[in-house]
Amino acid sequence: MHPFINAVLGGGLIGLAATVLLLSTGRVAGISGILGDLLAPPDENSSWRFSFVLGLLAGGGVLAFLSPQTIQIPQGRNLAMLAIAGGIVGFGTRQGNGCTSGHGVCGLTRFSKRSLVATITFMVTGVITASIVGQL
Repeated sequence: MHPFINAVLGGGLIGLAATVLLLSTGRVAGISGILGDLLAPPDENSSWRFSFVLGLLAGGGVLAFLSPQTIQIPQGRNLAMLAIAGGIVGFGTRQGNGCTSGHGVCGLTRFSKRSLVATITFMVTGVITASIVGQL
């Protein structure tokens, strides 16, 4: 399948999942908030948070099984290094009151000015970082 079609289908599924979560629970599908709150003591929201995270992991597992070439560890990196980097990113998103999924997918659709500023900051920082790293 063409990569553009994959991106459109994937984006549509993310939007659908975020909409279903918002309409059924009144909660925004920000991954850092969902996972971060899941790590806190259990409460009445723990079951849907656990199901959401389990669904993310299951989706990645199914994709890795059906199309192993789409999920690969980059050369020169190991799983431990990627896990540490992911933890650092997770810490940063909690400090910034949200991640790209929460701000970019959910916040922008709710016309949040804070999410607009955050998303622009994510994108500009990403472009600058990729440009610098690409030159090294």
